[in-house]
Order: sequence, then structure tokens, then C-alpha cells
Amino acid sequence: MLLRFTRNCPWNHCTFCAMYKTQKFQLRPITQIKTEIDAMALLARDLKDASLALGGKISRDSVIALMEKAPELHHHEGFSMLIHWLMAGGTTAFIQDGNSMIMKTENLLEALNHLRTTFPSINRVTTYARARTLVQKSAKDLLSIRKAGLNRLHLGLETGDDPLLKAIKKGVTSEGQIDGGQKAMAAGFQVSEYWMPGLGGRERSQAHATNTARVLNAVNPHYIRSRPFRAISGTPIRAQIQAGKMQILSPKEQMMELKQMITALEVSSRVCFDHAGNNWKNGRGGILFTHDYEGYKFPEQKAEVLALVEEGLKNASSSPFLHL
Repeated sequence: MLLRFTRNCPWNHCTFCAMYKTQKFQLRPITQIKTEIDAMALLARDLKDASLALGGKISRDSVIALMEKAPELHHHEGFSMLIHWLMAGGTTAFIQDGNSMIMKTENLLEALNHLRTTFPSINRVTTYARARTLVQKSAKDLLSIRKAGLNRLHLGLETGDDPLLKAIKKGVTSEGQIDGGQKAMAAGFQVSEYWMPGLGGRERSQAHATNTARVLNAVNPHYIRSRPFRAISGTPIRAQIQAGKMQILSPKEQMMELKQMITALEVSSRVCFDHAGNNWKNGRGGILFTHDYEGYKFPEQKAEVLALVEEGLKNASSSPFLHL
């Protein structure tokens, strides 16, 4: 279930990101959030009632029966989402947009408690968060938020290299990334840290790899997720590349950077390549790393991942991803 507690991103300065750039951040009124949760609950009840008359399970026939009673649902995108969510078991929710942890703690707690009370089948609630925001929250507040039912956080680390963090306008230092990640872990959240192979180009590649591993070692999150850098059209960093101010890495150079970072990792995390951007090839022309959400368990599978990196180095292209 997708639930929009805030609109857009409160920071919105990162040079690699194309999302929300033309949109203003907004805190949604708590009454509006609760009203939408209630509306989804009523719709779920109506759909279940329609299903009971047709055998008990949500089916094409029960969906059509409800839509005949409420024709406006034909053009309601949220209805489709709710159908699929209920059919999948109705156990997870994701709070949007870019950093809803910036909400006042009392409002976030009220919204979470209402969500959990209204949909008791939910066992996992996830959201994006910024390390800087987590640092600004007290340990007591973070614990209260987690106990209220928000139990998974996705953090955009991107890099642990301070000059690169400044260059991409991330708005946080490596120490801030460590402090935010550690506070999230201490509060009992399940934490995923995302990093971007290739983000520093050739100039910062080694420092990017070394310092990213340093920060991840300090946080030791549950998951480390690779999201290889791509210079998205219209972003400031793309313009820098076009102006010759940054040289992007080839797939082979990214593999070399990845080798350096993985070698330096001393964590008990799961290291994951669960994104299509991790498209390095093995010797048979297939995808090098598994895209499975659970990835590889470290340190147990560290040697396995490094062996795959060596295989990838033999097959990786030396041509850049992007031709400008």
C-alpha cells in the first residue's frame, strides 16, 4: 500500500537527482492523511463484501461487481493499487514521498497509529529517510516512531566521501551519515543504505570506494544496496559531464571501484544488487550478480562476491556508459 504522508522532497538539491525538481515540498495535514486511510479501509470493506457474494475471494468478477456500483472506480489509479495489495495479503505499506521522517513526531505517530489500527494486517511499514533528519530526531522520538509501526528505513548514503558529498550537494557530511545510520540502528529500525558506484567519476573513484566502505562499516546496516550512477538528462551533474568537468567510469572501471569498496567492507550486512542498473555480465553473457532482494550475506559470502567481481572484470567493457 502506498501512502503519501508528505509531498515531494524537503531537501531537493542533490545534483544527480531529477525527481521533484519542479515541485515544492509540502507537509500534508494529519486529518487529510487519516481521511485517505479511512477511505481505503471503506473501499477494502466494500470489495470484500462484493467478494463474499461471489465465493469469498477477491476476483475479476467481484471487482467488476463493485465497479458497476461505483463507476468512478474505472478511472481511479488507487483502486488498482488497493486490489493488488489486498490480493497479495495486505501486509506491507510504504510511506511517501522523499523524507516523511521530517514530519513532527506527534503527527507521524498519530498517522502511524491510525494506519496500524485501521489495517491490523500490516506487519511492515517502510519509508525513505535522510540521515540529517534522523540526527535531528531524539533517540526517544525515533524509538517511539519505530514502536508505532514504522519499522524499515531506506537511507540514501550515495557516498561516504566528504568532498563528493559536498560536490553533489547532499547536505550532509560522512559523520552525519554515520550518526544518522547509527541512530536508526539503535532505535531498532531495519536499515537499508544505498550507495552509487561510479558517482565520483574517475577523479574521486578511489576515495569514493574507500570512504563509502568506512561509513558502511561504522553503521553496519542490515542491507547495503548498489544503485550504479547514471547521468540523468536534465540534472546538474549531467551538465558537468557535458562540460568536461567530470569523467564518468566505464563498466570495467566501476567494477574496479566495486572491488575496492567490497574488499574494504567489514560488516554483517546483506550486500545487494537488486536493481537493473547492476547489469555487469558474467562469462556466459548473463547478469553477474543476483538481483534477489536479500543479496549476499556478509562476511560469509564476501569471498563469493569478490570472485564474481573478478569474473566481471574479465568481461566488463572499457567504454563509458554514456555517450554525450
